[in-house]
Amino acid sequence: MIECTLTVELAERSYPIHIGTNGLDQLANLLKDVFKSKQAVVVTNETVAPLYLDAVKQQLHQLSIQVIEVVLPDGEQYKTGQYLDQIYSVMLVNKCDRKTTLVALGGGVIGDMTGYAAATYMRGVSFVQIPTTLLSQVDSSVGGKTGINHPLGKNMIGAFYQPKAVVADMNVFDTLPDRELSAGLAEVIKYGLIDDIAFLEWLEANIDALMSRDKEKLGEAVAWSCRNKARIVAEDETESGVRALLNLGHTFGHAIEAGMGYGVWLHGEGVAAGMVLAAKTSAALGYISEADVARVISILAKANLPVEHPKLGLERYLELMSVDKKNEAGKIRFILMKSLGQSFITADVPVAVLEQVLS
Repeated sequence: MIECTLTVELAERSYPIHIGTNGLDQLANLLKDVFKSKQAVVVTNETVAPLYLDAVKQQLHQLSIQVIEVVLPDGEQYKTGQYLDQIYSVMLVNKCDRKTTLVALGGGVIGDMTGYAAATYMRGVSFVQIPTTLLSQVDSSVGGKTGINHPLGKNMIGAFYQPKAVVADMNVFDTLPDRELSAGLAEVIKYGLIDDIAFLEWLEANIDALMSRDKEKLGEAVAWSCRNKARIVAEDETESGVRALLNLGHTFGHAIEAGMGYGVWLHGEGVAAGMVLAAKTSAALGYISEADVARVISILAKANLPVEHPKLGLERYLELMSVDKKNEAGKIRFILMKSLGQSFITADVPVAVLEQVLS
């Protein structure tokens, strides 16, 4: 059953987020008003396809929809123009038109690539998100950020393009590897740190239950996270202001992902180490205490996330962080913490402080 349906409020482009158990078994009912033709392209990967593709196809067949499959390799290193072209090629070969709906069945990589394909194929077709990882349920499937990576920067090529619906099924966590569960918890913890101290306290009290895959607690965490993100996206869809706060830990984290080679560190792992660096930078600038830093490290460590950053060197970090969508006028912009649960954006971080934090 679906226990919770939230709405991302964007006027005529508003859409629902269905959160609960057995969502995959209810797709025909949940998505019946989304499809404008009898043709859908389901984009997934080699890991997810054997687990959930048949169930999705069965549900869409109940709506008399012809399903076209695109199965891509699994991994951040495949989030490139080369594999995006595979989606376009399949759609062109099958003569997909502007009423064709794309379905993203997978984690953040599949969601981002499918969304970007939807934004650009024939200048825009509908798509829906069926996220199969915790990270994609609480972050990448909500808010309309789509795109691909470039060797010189992560997510530097993309578009803001909203889905028609999101279906987050807690049952997919039965097959989610432990490392992926932890990576997702990094983004969950982020919401508590940026502007919701009550959620951070709830997470500290319930982290063991989340790690043991308690579906009721996971459902609460997903709903709480999505509610926070939906509120911020409704206020600032294209990240011209407050939405940038959702990038806490990401300036450092994206540099870690790129510097180590895409796919070596999971996105959530990079964000976790990045949030520790953001906390240490905030403390070095006098905003938060060492006890606050220890509190950030503690909850991330309990989620089995890395709290030490790779030693790439100051110059390499600065080089990688200089290629970031948040940057303005050549200055690196950071998301830091005035206190736990209150973040802010700044470009005024002296290189000497970064050297101290990164050493």
